[in-house]
Amino acid sequence: MATSGKMIQVKDLKKYYNRGAIKALDGVTVDINKGDVMVVIGPSGSGKSTFLRSLNLLEDPTGGSILFEGVDITKKKYIPAESTSGRMVKVNIDQHRQKMGMVFQHFNLFPHMTILDNMTLAPIKVKGMDKKAAEEKALALLDRVGLKDRAAAYPIQLSGGQKQRVAIVRALAMEPDVMLFDEPTSALDPEMVGEVLEVMKGLAREGMTMVVVTHEMGFAREVGNRVLFMDGGKLLEEGSPTDIFEHPQHPRLQDFLSKVL
Repeated sequence: MATSGKMIQVKDLKKYYNRGAIKALDGVTVDINKGDVMVVIGPSGSGKSTFLRSLNLLEDPTGGSILFEGVDITKKKYIPAESTSGRMVKVNIDQHRQKMGMVFQHFNLFPHMTILDNMTLAPIKVKGMDKKAAEEKALALLDRVGLKDRAAAYPIQLSGGQKQRVAIVRALAMEPDVMLFDEPTSALDPEMVGEVLEVMKGLAREGMTMVVVTHEMGFAREVGNRVLFMDGGKLLEEGSPTDIFEHPQHPRLQDFLSKVL
């Protein structure tokens, strides 16, 4: 259940291409609270994925600000003269990304590494975790999604749904504060979608803060506590699943829902 603590504050976020001719994001402002399961919907090309990828600066915004746990990750900060001769440096985004788990459409598992090695690489290399401890944690997470017996397998030996479940728990191995999902089921065969959504529903029940870009309207209605509707790079409407799906206000949202429901 969402709390009132603001985890991410997005203010007037813009992402322009071709000197402003293409406005992928055009002034998006929204707060993401601790415990939110925020689902972002909208037509293809509406700016959903650009918005999500901007949250951890995989997309470098043209304008606006993103405060993550009180730190504006889009800005430079001044380092005093005694330590650096007095200069402006960028916020260490890698430090903040460790707290943001990211799950992509196409899994991004290393094909030459076993599932266990895929799981333990970042905790060992980035967080300095002991190999034995990292492996124990990885096996516990794999067991949680029913894949402990595939720890020694390679990605090519897994189905799409299994790969995506591994991708989710690989992100969880870093113990993030928020999970970002970029259309996690869109590359899957329809019969594999359910097994991935079940893992995500479990995370939601445990209180994980999540931002999910998806075309799965059933997931948005059932699991999300807040839904954003985007089109043309703008946030046109936001509200509870009941607000969005049963009482849509914006004509563009009404039109969109008439085609997808």
